[in-house]
Amino acid sequence: MTKRVVVTGMGGVSPIGTAWTEVEQALRAGRSAVHTMPDWDKYEGLNTRLGARAVPFEVSERYSRKRTRSMGRVALMATWTADQALRDAGLSDDPILQSGRVGVAYGSSSGSPPALSSLIQMLLTNSTQSVTANSYVQMMPHTTGANVSVFFGICGRMIPTSSACTSGSLAIGMAYEAIQQGKQTIMLAGGAEELSVAQAAVFDVLYATSTRNDCPTSTPRPFDADRDGMVVGEGAATLVLEELEHARARGATIHAEIVGFGTNSDGRHFTQPSKETMAVAMRLALDGAGLTPDRIGYVNAHGTATGLGDIAESHATREIFGRSVPFSSLKSYFGHTLGACGSIEAWMTIEMMKAGWFAPTINLRSVDKECADLDYIIGDGRAAPVDFAMSNNFAFGGVNTSLIFRRGEAEG
Repeated sequence: MTKRVVVTGMGGVSPIGTAWTEVEQALRAGRSAVHTMPDWDKYEGLNTRLGARAVPFEVSERYSRKRTRSMGRVALMATWTADQALRDAGLSDDPILQSGRVGVAYGSSSGSPPALSSLIQMLLTNSTQSVTANSYVQMMPHTTGANVSVFFGICGRMIPTSSACTSGSLAIGMAYEAIQQGKQTIMLAGGAEELSVAQAAVFDVLYATSTRNDCPTSTPRPFDADRDGMVVGEGAATLVLEELEHARARGATIHAEIVGFGTNSDGRHFTQPSKETMAVAMRLALDGAGLTPDRIGYVNAHGTATGLGDIAESHATREIFGRSVPFSSLKSYFGHTLGACGSIEAWMTIEMMKAGWFAPTINLRSVDKECADLDYIIGDGRAAPVDFAMSNNFAFGGVNTSLIFRRGEAEG
């Protein structure tokens, strides 16, 4: 018998806020967090000068140098949001964390770029002077999950997910399946990414970044006819996933139930998205949830503001839902947070569903005629009571994910 899985804790840090009240205020105001990066001017050949840094967050005295020396910024954000999520779930001091019944599924598209650069510096200078004892643990792809596990003494399953832009959503899906199959009782799941000029350069050489350097808040423009590419952001979000009966037995607050998860791969091209397999991922999530498309009240789009990506995603969504489903992209506010976006967008989707209000895509003025005809949310957003919402993410390498959340306390 499969287990039902609920979300009992959430924590996040993003360019538009940490607490949901702060985030919601920014969303309702249509306030962009994109800004110019003057320190990038020195890089010859780099076209974009745009980024979105996460807002400052304060760590407590328990984050001593000894406990954080294994962390680059990406792991620190992962650990801090996991801390917030555990507090929200009422599990901060619960002995179950060290019982083996709790695991971690976490991802980022890479480890901490400064740590990686220390090893590159060694190759350039023929000297190990730049390398420290913690360089590797800060740069390894599973630095987020490993640091979360060590910081809280969690000794259950460790599921690292480093799958570019689906790192966070894939972690949530894999954690969901671990509990659903009875392998774990609780999982911390999420994704994190720290802003780096190197990540911006990766997309810049593919002509996939926005170059509206003189007007940063006017971009990115998902699905807009005048979009010119993505903006790189940073942040992290962690969800506490829990087996339903265990959550009920301890009187936990239930934010949402995860009812569907679909993932697959394009199997065609590393950087050119496939609308056919995107649609299959959505169908897999719907089939797993036992839902027909008309039951979904909102779709949180991947919506990167890239040329081919937006077109493929819009057509895949139209194929599954027709025009009826309200649809928006949160990346219009704070750019593409890469390995963190799946978890940040899941967190915000759940909160919007709880609030009964869904944010518009800002900067969307005129829908590209190449994009499918959908119910794009613009203007002041959309107030609506929604029982089921979907959040989709699609990554380089052809990795697709789709998550479906049910609002509030699960029935039955």
